[in-house]
Amino acid sequence: MSKSGESDEIRSPNTLADRIDLNRPAEWFLLDGNRLAATAVVAGAIFAAFILVSTVAFPSLQAEIRSADTVETMFSTMIGTVITGTTLVVTISQLVISQENGPLGDQRQRMSDAMDFRTYATELFEEAPEADPAAFLGQLLDVNKRRADALEDELADADDELRRQTGELLDSIRKNADMSLEKLEDAEFGTFGVLDAALDYNYSWKIYQVERLTDEFADALNDDQREAFRRLETALTMFGPAREHIKTLYFQWELIDLSRYILYAAVPALTVAGTMLAFVGAETFGEATLGVPNVTWVVAAAFTLTLTPFLIFLTYILRIVVVAKHTLAIGPFVLRQEYSEE
Repeated sequence: MSKSGESDEIRSPNTLADRIDLNRPAEWFLLDGNRLAATAVVAGAIFAAFILVSTVAFPSLQAEIRSADTVETMFSTMIGTVITGTTLVVTISQLVISQENGPLGDQRQRMSDAMDFRTYATELFEEAPEADPAAFLGQLLDVNKRRADALEDELADADDELRRQTGELLDSIRKNADMSLEKLEDAEFGTFGVLDAALDYNYSWKIYQVERLTDEFADALNDDQREAFRRLETALTMFGPAREHIKTLYFQWELIDLSRYILYAAVPALTVAGTMLAFVGAETFGEATLGVPNVTWVVAAAFTLTLTPFLIFLTYILRIVVVAKHTLAIGPFVLRQEYSEE
């Protein structure tokens, strides 16, 4: 393998957006953006599309929109859809909440597992682990940096090629950790910020590189250097279950918020659909605004509003499935095709 090839391999993309090749607007819509703001963007696009289709693309549809039968059919269907969707979301909420319920033995085991993890973390940090998820991840990243520095010191007199390749890996670890630590500074659990910082630390690829270097230069390493590699790998490995635990808690938090917002949105959506069904017909609105019949504006706005519960569901689930898809594996398993090609 050429030196350039080795550099490319070690310096693989770190952030999740880079690893899955998202441009900035897509990254905002799928990951970083506030879900209600993303919902508003989709709702605005649907409203604009409704107006454009009915007035520019197919002007003949104006006669259909003015028909009382069309309005009645559209909004009677929407009432059933909103009720069914809301019921589905309540069911999802019950499933999420049911995971927190269980007999005393199960709860005791959960507590025991959590305390065992914190005990192991105490040995790793050499201090008490933080209770706040963002601060806890920050401690893990600090340990990764300290052990990277310790490994670099151990390799001061090592083989030049070993020091070169390991140095590139250690620089990547430190820079990636600093970037994630910066994101964690103002992050509060319940927002995407904490999970975003965790996702942007590409620990699995770094574990693989530690294993590769340890194996490739096995004959050139002394016992202290092997121990330094092992300690760095342990710190990197610890990040995996911590990230997965925080991801699980975040998913549960998001699904509960999703249920709450959909229930809030369902009431005005049903009210608007019922109002359109009961009171709005061809003769209700006359004239035009900006060259578009007023009835078209009203039907478009009402249709978009009744879609709001579904649009909230769409934007929340999109972020959950994108994160879930690209964090399926734990540890040094790399599922992304572009890494295999390198």
